[in-house]
Amino acid sequence: MTDSKEEGGQSEIRTDEKKQHFDDIYVEKDPVAFKERIVDALDYISDDFNRQMFDRLILPWCEKEAAKGRTLNFVDLCCCFGNTTLATAHGMNVGEIRENWKDAESCRRAAQPRRLPLRTTGIDISGNALAYGKRAGIFDEVIEADLNNPTAEARASVDRAMGGADLVISTASLVYLELPAIKAVIEPFARAKGEGYLLVNFLNPFALEKADATKRLLLEHFDFVGSMASRHRRMSALEQENYPGEEWALLELWVLRRGNG
Repeated sequence: MTDSKEEGGQSEIRTDEKKQHFDDIYVEKDPVAFKERIVDALDYISDDFNRQMFDRLILPWCEKEAAKGRTLNFVDLCCCFGNTTLATAHGMNVGEIRENWKDAESCRRAAQPRRLPLRTTGIDISGNALAYGKRAGIFDEVIEADLNNPTAEARASVDRAMGGADLVISTASLVYLELPAIKAVIEPFARAKGEGYLLVNFLNPFALEKADATKRLLLEHFDFVGSMASRHRRMSALEQENYPGEEWALLELWVLRRGNG
């Protein structure tokens, strides 16, 4: 969501009780409250690092494929309002996203075009966030799903989208999914033929045991390409109380590769 995402939107789930939740933001009709209460109030900065990671390890391959005339299928998993798609697919930095989402009028459309030929799909639990993303031109298609407890119809739609994806991002959001849900959602992407890339984030200091288990699961399915550490956002007052001495929530960013023929 991305952080439920926060920054990913998985609101009806079991997660670290010491982490701040922003469920009320994700039922809003547009991302203005997200911008004011997370990006502004908590110095949310991680999309600058997501963009740097994408540009360093994924963008060169995308540009080579685009030069062949390909349109790549791009999935933002637990996408919330689509801020990380703006960062990676549109090349926008956090300051530009902040300006784009400053009020209800300015956020109506993505301020910058996509920098690659992409077919974008957003997957999230928040119907309002998805409706905004499609309305604003961030996503071409959207799938509303509680990935921890999907309906049969939602599962089939997610499987089709993930199985057809060339690029998947899931930033600051896997913490909201149970391990069986993560396994179920990544396997169609892992089984698909051809080269493909996955950009994921792991939060610190939240749910570290789950993050370790998720890393092991991902490495069973994909080749590790590279990683970096970064700031995510400042901790809320609740989080600073639960984690004395900590001021920043941090991220570990991974890029993984699918290359099974």
